Amino acid sequence: MPVEILIIGGGVVGCAVARELSRLDASVTLIDRADDVAEGASKANSGIVHAGFDAKPDSQKARFNVAGSRMFAGYCREVHAPFVRAGALVLAFDAEQRAHLDKLLAQGNNNGVEGLRMLEQAEVLAMEPAVNPAVLCALYAPTSGLTSPYELTCALADHAAVNGVRFQLNTEATRITRDGSGFAVETSRGVIRADVLVNCAGVFSADLHNQISPRRLSIVPRKGEYYLLDHEETPVFSRTLFQTPTKMGKGVLVSPTAHKTMVLGPTAQDTADALDVATTADALAQVREKALLTWPQMSLRTVITTFAGMRAHEVGDDFIVGETEGAPGAYEAVGIESPGLTAAPAIAQALAAQIAAAHSLTPKAAWVPAPQRPKPFADMTDEERQAACERDPAYGSLVCRCEQVTEAEVRAAIRRPVGARNIDAIKRRTRAGMGRCQGGFCSPRVMEILAEELGISPLAVTKFGGESRVVVGTIADAAKGDA
Repeated sequence: MPVEILIIGGGVVGCAVARELSRLDASVTLIDRADDVAEGASKANSGIVHAGFDAKPDSQKARFNVAGSRMFAGYCREVHAPFVRAGALVLAFDAEQRAHLDKLLAQGNNNGVEGLRMLEQAEVLAMEPAVNPAVLCALYAPTSGLTSPYELTCALADHAAVNGVRFQLNTEATRITRDGSGFAVETSRGVIRADVLVNCAGVFSADLHNQISPRRLSIVPRKGEYYLLDHEETPVFSRTLFQTPTKMGKGVLVSPTAHKTMVLGPTAQDTADALDVATTADALAQVREKALLTWPQMSLRTVITTFAGMRAHEVGDDFIVGETEGAPGAYEAVGIESPGLTAAPAIAQALAAQIAAAHSLTPKAAWVPAPQRPKPFADMTDEERQAACERDPAYGSLVCRCEQVTEAEVRAAIRRPVGARNIDAIKRRTRAGMGRCQGGFCSPRVMEILAEELGISPLAVTKFGGESRVVVGTIADAAKGDA
């Protein structure tokens, strides 16, 4: 019988681990409490691939950050996910901040980050003319990059699935106990037994860890709030702009995204509620105030949405990756906050290697490459669009005007190996609803296509799973009630 491996958590780390384990001759299942992968921190972060200069030397964060950063470009090519090697600047506005950047430069060199150097004011402004002219200097990190965290997570899930990993969503792990030489995991959909357990549960990872390990861990949910600005013909900045970091994190950044929008944020507020991702006026005012220091000409007239994400901050302030102390056969990635996205490829590789060695797992005879992704309609030339419409007339039906997403692309998103099952899942895979109207025009058509493809009533279509139904009845039913 093959070794049964259960992964808890469908974020970027969990899906990266699933992909690595799919190379091995084992039976792998991934569960997540949500209706889709990437529903936690992996859908709500800045999408920055960090260079690794601000991680404490000799820490797990530093090790996995730098290793992951080096892997990232090739990693995204393999699974057909967006990646841009944009570079980053950390800005200083006074002598004290300059001294801090000198420390970051030395720290980054110690961590093995390549290409770091200090720039004086004139060079900073030559690179990014819209930066506050009061800037004194900046630390330049050319290896910093940009990705789409949710698109990457979905691509990793698809690659794992075509290589045999089972994805069981809407399945919340509630209790873990020893079951002979393995584990019994009580879930919202029954008990799952596994020989090997991999805990990638984000803000809930310490809770699961503490059920099977004598070592106590504690996660403090740390909320970050953001503004998202609409894309422009010519982005104002080409690089990620950080301010000098504080003990609460890297601070408010101003950055382009992989899709040429602009993101501002995040804040950093510790909270007791790991599921509270509501935005607040006070926190967004902080983002605006701090972003203005970087970009004095900033206007919020092009804001298309605000959002919040929750980071899993472990009180020891480091990643905890490897076999779970006191629980042979259990492995974990706990406290994976920033730079967790960057570190994900390296974390997954390390965990898979450790599991393979401990359980004598051998590579499969054949491992299928990641599914190809057709070029987005929005990026096609006129000639390519005409050819696409001739192949599939559904390319001629535009669903999302803001982001130029077609019916063919929406249907393809639902039919993927780990396909979309709700409106937000369509948005993450196609960008339908990501534009300036935020789904105001396209959501009804997306809802219709979901109902057709899934064979369900439009009344059963949800925004993000659970009870988030988009419509509650029909006009005909309402008329009957009034009669």
